[in-house]
Amino acid sequence: MTEIVVMQDRARLWMRSEIRPSERRAPIVPADAQLLTSQGFELTVEESPQRAFPVSAYAAAGCRIMPAGSWAAAPTDQFIIGLKELRTAATPLAHRHVYFGHAYKGQRGSAQLLGRFTAGGGTLLDLESLTDPDGRRLAAFGFWAGYVGAALAVLHARGQLAVPLRPLAKQDLDHALRQTRDDHLRVLVIGALGRCGSGARSALEAAAITPLCWDLAETRQLDRAVLLDQDILVNSVLSTDPATPFLRPADLDQPGRRLSLVADVSCDVSSECNALPIYTQTTTWRHPVRQLRGGERPLGIIAIDNLPSLLPVEASTDFSAQLTPYLMRLDGAAPEWQRCERAFRQATGV
Repeated sequence: MTEIVVMQDRARLWMRSEIRPSERRAPIVPADAQLLTSQGFELTVEESPQRAFPVSAYAAAGCRIMPAGSWAAAPTDQFIIGLKELRTAATPLAHRHVYFGHAYKGQRGSAQLLGRFTAGGGTLLDLESLTDPDGRRLAAFGFWAGYVGAALAVLHARGQLAVPLRPLAKQDLDHALRQTRDDHLRVLVIGALGRCGSGARSALEAAAITPLCWDLAETRQLDRAVLLDQDILVNSVLSTDPATPFLRPADLDQPGRRLSLVADVSCDVSSECNALPIYTQTTTWRHPVRQLRGGERPLGIIAIDNLPSLLPVEASTDFSAQLTPYLMRLDGAAPEWQRCERAFRQATGV
């Protein structure tokens, strides 16, 4: 293998393993790892038994391979790249971490997480804050979250959802959606014009369902009677400020309710910005649907907070292509990373 010369002004990147057994995605796929190393970046990749991409592919791309979880002992000049939560602990965090921290809206456990960073002198460069000047995310899984959320809702409504959930290829999920076309499901997608909404609409198109689509204009004057007259609600809105909820617990007990399933793609359950305060816990791959009401008019909720991991290869490939150009700018004065750091400073007061 040709020796890679690491340029001194390049960020040193360390892609950690994910601790959640159902998390099969990767923030950097092997093809983009090859691109990074060819540009002189030092990239360390931890072993991971559940990752959808074999570690051998990263080694072939010029990455250094280390055991899972070894990032904790890495030099502090390494940027630790991940996707989902760190292992719960009281250990101070001294590195600069790049991942979806879900810590700036008062979510459950956020104070403890931010306290670990302030105690250790580290920094959270939250991927939720990696945005352009207008606040639009520069790297996101939104399309795939919406796609999978809507797909699971349709399959459950048709009685075709196999549990526990297992990772698929998109062609297999599309095939399942095309199996039944004679139902007359009424589906409402809220946030239909965003990334998540676009993904939801794409899945519904594969299922031959034409949804009712709401976005900002329709939710300013929310017509709950119409909402409750649907079979399925797909919520694709990620709220950044508290607002009037789309559904309240009292709405579920309305005598004329037709709604029987809610797919909450946003899963903002522990935040005060939650637009669906009708449930208190997310659902899982093993138990993807939880009943909120029983009896003659049952109502279930799908609220899985890593939906794109059901399509790990497609979702990771798309996300990695979005993120990699910004990783190449990580160690400089790039404004997008400065915005991430400012968000962290504002959240912690550091």
